Amino acid sequence: MAPLPVADKPNAQYNVARPDSLAIRVTAMMRRRMYERFLTVSGLVPAETLIDVGVTSDREYVSSNYLEAWYPHKDKLTAAGMDDAGFLETQFPGVRFVFADGKALPFAEGAFDVAHSSAVIEHVGSLAEQAQFIGELYRVARRLVCITTPNRWFPVEVHTGLPLLHWLPADRYRAALQKIGLGFFADEKNLNLLGASNLRDLCRDLGIRGVKIDRVRLCGWTSNLMLFLSKG
Repeated sequence: MAPLPVADKPNAQYNVARPDSLAIRVTAMMRRRMYERFLTVSGLVPAETLIDVGVTSDREYVSSNYLEAWYPHKDKLTAAGMDDAGFLETQFPGVRFVFADGKALPFAEGAFDVAHSSAVIEHVGSLAEQAQFIGELYRVARRLVCITTPNRWFPVEVHTGLPLLHWLPADRYRAALQKIGLGFFADEKNLNLLGASNLRDLCRDLGIRGVKIDRVRLCGWTSNLMLFLSKG
């Protein structure tokens, strides 16, 4: 088999930007904002348990696995994902890593006080699979879920660095990505961008109430969405 073009080999963060690039420095800044917002909204206390679903094997970007890096009560934190991220247990003593598919988590209902996932839902596949993902986090959380995702309607698509192209209808967007050598991102199973209305529709179809969407802004535009699901 012929080797894939370089553009078809993004890193474990599904991104083609260099670790020292401006785009990645901005991403780290936005993730710090979202982390602080998550702590404020969740009201987590040291005794509560927390699961982070979709951790990455990437070790190049400074904000990869930011919850594991920044959350102080690491003995209460379980990191779950399909990447080989067992190193998190050594890098952040107290953290427990579990190999798990976010669409079929191997935990009981309400196993954790709070469930968190950052920039993963856009990579799990179709809308039906994204609904599965939300449903699983909701199932294993006792009182709150937080899911973050880039906003589809931000002018620059953060994974490819391309402006405006992602505003096209999905079929035309994917065809354009194929033509310019970004076939990896043209595959729905690798990238399926969401807006606020998509998140609300997914939650409605799942019968989930207590839905709140926070908007994180950059230069006046909503760059990221934070979906909070309260369980009373």
